[in-house]
Formats: sequence, structure tokens, C-alpha cells
Amino acid sequence: MAKKIEGYLKLNIPAGAANPSPPVGPALGQRGVNIMEFCKAFNAATDQLEKNMPVPVVITVYQDKSFTFTTKTAPVSYFLKKAAGLKKGGQEPGRAVAGKVTMDQVREIAEQKMKDLNAIDMDGAVQMIKGSARAMGLEVVEG
Repeated sequence: MAKKIEGYLKLNIPAGAANPSPPVGPALGQRGVNIMEFCKAFNAATDQLEKNMPVPVVITVYQDKSFTFTTKTAPVSYFLKKAAGLKKGGQEPGRAVAGKVTMDQVREIAEQKMKDLNAIDMDGAVQMIKGSARAMGLEVVEG
């Protein structure tokens, strides 16, 4: 018989940097999950990733207080800021251009994010990434 699911938690945690402080500790503590066990497992699973890359994680908590988790790829905004060499997106998207990204960079990001996007094909994924770039005040240029 399968374990009965008590709930799901969705968090963004820096790769290899999970610790019992907020937001991880309180979120897991409310469900009665062993916080240190999760932190060790998460850090081991993400230690090969770039340090401090935000990693979305979905934690499934079962009634017996055990858990499983799945990690996803970093948010599109993280990849776009990295490609454009920016610390943060534009303050006035649509009015002021904060930076530029090339179509090659957009395609590369779309390939990395394809498994987490709900796009049917690569062209749809590229359009989604272009839309995110535009919303961040980035200009997408050919080349």
C-alpha cells in the first residue's frame, strides 16, 4: 500500500545552501519533517550545481512524516540575468532597456528549461523565454 500524502511544499532554495533557518526550517517544521535530514539530502543532490543558484524544489510530505523531493531547473529570470550580465532586471520594462541577450543565448536557455516548461516544441519554448526577457526589460537581438 502506498504512503498517504499529507501535502506539498514548494520552495526556492540556493543550491547547496539549505539550512534550518527560514524559509526551510519553519516550512518543514510545521509539517513535522526532520529538517536536518532534508537539508543534508538537498545539499547532496545540488552540490554539483553552481553555488547559490536558486533551485525550485517540490517537497512531498507523507503522513508518517517522511518526505521525498524533486528539484527543478533555476528560474528563467536567473538565466537571463546571467546571460545579460546584470544583477537585476529593468526597473521600467517596456520603456527602458536594461540589457541585451542574443537569440543564441535565448535558445540555450530554452534547451535547459525545456523539461520544466509547458511548451510543445522548441519554438514555443523560445517564445516563452523571449517574453520573459521582454518583461524584465531586456532586448532580444539576433546574433
